[in-house]
This record gives sequence, C-alpha cells and structure tokens, in this order.
Amino acid sequence: MIPLKITVKDYNNMLHRRDFIRQLSAAGIISSMPGILLPQRATATPVKDTTKIWACLLHLSFNMWEEYISPRFPDRGYRPDFRVNEPLWRDALEKMAAAGLNMVVIDLGDAVKYESHPEIAVHGAWSVKRLREELQYIRRLGLEPIPKLNFSTGHDTWMGEYARMVSTEKYYSVCKDLIREVISIFDKPRFFHLGMDEETAKHQSTYNYIVVRQNDLWWHDFFFLAEQVEKGGVRPWIWSDYVWQHPEEFFNRMPKSVLQSNWYYKSAFDETQTYVKAYIDLEAHGYDQVPCASNFNDDQSMQGTVQFCSKRIANQRLYGFLQTVWKSTTEANREPILKGIALVGEAKKMYIQDHPL
Repeated sequence: MIPLKITVKDYNNMLHRRDFIRQLSAAGIISSMPGILLPQRATATPVKDTTKIWACLLHLSFNMWEEYISPRFPDRGYRPDFRVNEPLWRDALEKMAAAGLNMVVIDLGDAVKYESHPEIAVHGAWSVKRLREELQYIRRLGLEPIPKLNFSTGHDTWMGEYARMVSTEKYYSVCKDLIREVISIFDKPRFFHLGMDEETAKHQSTYNYIVVRQNDLWWHDFFFLAEQVEKGGVRPWIWSDYVWQHPEEFFNRMPKSVLQSNWYYKSAFDETQTYVKAYIDLEAHGYDQVPCASNFNDDQSMQGTVQFCSKRIANQRLYGFLQTVWKSTTEANREPILKGIALVGEAKKMYIQDHPL
C-alpha cells in the first residue's frame, strides 16, 4: 500500500535526473556515450485528432444513490432488480456506432454477478459470461468498452454491505478483487473509471447513512484504488470535481498518470466560475483531460464543451469528450439517451470541420 503522504512533487523529484539525461540526449551530448540507458517517458503517447475519444456513459447499473426521493430524479435510489431494457441498450450502442462515437463507458455497479463477489449482484444481473459476450458485440460495432465502478461514498450503494465498511481491511480486499476481475473481464482495457465524485455530506443529504472521507484518508483510499488499476496495466480515470473545493491539495497530490474528467453541464462558459475554471487549471498543471458534458439540462452542453475546451486545452492533453445522460437504461428514458448520443455525433462533426487534418 502506498504511503499517505506521497505527492506528485515527490514523484517528480525522482524524475529530475532522468529528465536531465533526456535533455543532454536531445542536445546530442551523450548520444554516443556507452553505458547510459535512456528510460522511456512515463506519460502517455499524445492523442492525435484522428484518435480523439468520442464517448458516452451507459448505465448497466443505476444503483449509485441510496435513498433519493426527488421529482427531478425519479429513477434514482436503490432498486434490487436488474432494470436495463436490453432492446434500448442495443439501440443505444448501435446509435453510438452510427453517430461516429468510438467509445462507451459502462457503469457496471451491481448489474454483474462477479465471480469474486456474487453477493453484491441485483436479481437478474448479467453473468460474467453474458458481459463478455456483450463486450465482443460492442467491439464488433467499432466501439471501445471501458469499465466504470464508482467508489465515491456518495455513489457506492451498488457495493451493498461493503458500502458500510469503507476504509476497512475487508473493504480494501473487496475493492481489490473487483478491480482485478473487471480488468480481466474487459481484457485489460486502456482505462478504468473509478468515479470518486461528489463525496460530500450535501450530496448524501437524502441518505439514511452518510459516509465522507476527507484529508489524508480520502487520498489514501484513492491512491489504493488507483494502484490496483495500475497493477493491472490500466490507466485510472476519475471525475475531477475534488479540485473544485481543494485546488491546492489536488494539484500537489494528484498524479499526472490519472486521466481527468472535469464536468460542466451548461452551454454558457464563464471562466471565472469554479466548474469552468477547473478545465483551465487542469491544463495549466499539465493533466490529460476528457471533458464531460450532459444533455440532462442543456442540449447544447456537448457542443459548448467541445468549443470551449478545444481552444483552451493543448491537443496532446485533450484526449476527447464524454457525454453523460444520467438516466437509467430503461424504456422511459429512450428519447434522452438516444438524443444525448446524437448530440455527440453532431459535436464531433463540428470539431472535425474546425480542426481539419
């Protein structure tokens, strides 16, 4: 387990000597000197325009909230049964492929009967075999499937009894098992989305049981989760809203190896607003980003996000864009889900027109 106090600064200090060697090599000073091995750079290969991510989040599980009684969010709150409408699920995937998307992020939660922990599955959950078959279908469509398990205490209802064991040895063991198994099921995906958003008392105000990690404990658990992902040869991906309230701490401690998705769901961008400014600050500190939009309240959110972020984030750090609908994959939500996907396709066309190869 990595130490509580490890920081990006500590890591960067260890790289100073290697960076110095690279500089000498670039200048041709040591190109012919024997015995000096030049290590490969740890950062990811820059993403070209032709490989930008155009993705949508699709929910296999929607049990990310406990008690959540609100007319604005009628389908939130725990449900004990699998509730995906499979014809809609397939229609959504086919719509993504037809619209030019190249990735689907799948919120797995308790909708899979994991072999390591079948006890957390809802009634009617997919077997591992069924999920593997679906991943093959997704890849045949030309989409890259990426797993998501949200380990934020504000969105971990899917973990069942383990959601009430946070930061215990049992909790760590279960998280480790699930991450390892999911990486295997997805055949070592490029990314693994860990969630980690909205872990505040305010966001759990309707819950009967509230858990909030903070300070070193939040970082300890985040580092632990990220470490499990990296052990599987996969890159961690998270929501970036922790930076909204803790910018100095975030930029001092968050590794550059973690892919960032700040999220903002409106189409009007004010750079002085915290949620918008985060895109600029993440860029200033050199983080790779996949900005996130949503048609939950504003159909122009994706277009606005693409226009704003493509001008303010360096191309090599702008990995692409992610659309969220925040609706369960049920027939009642067919229209907003398919519309959200279509909006990504439209934004992609706009982007290509503005950024010809």
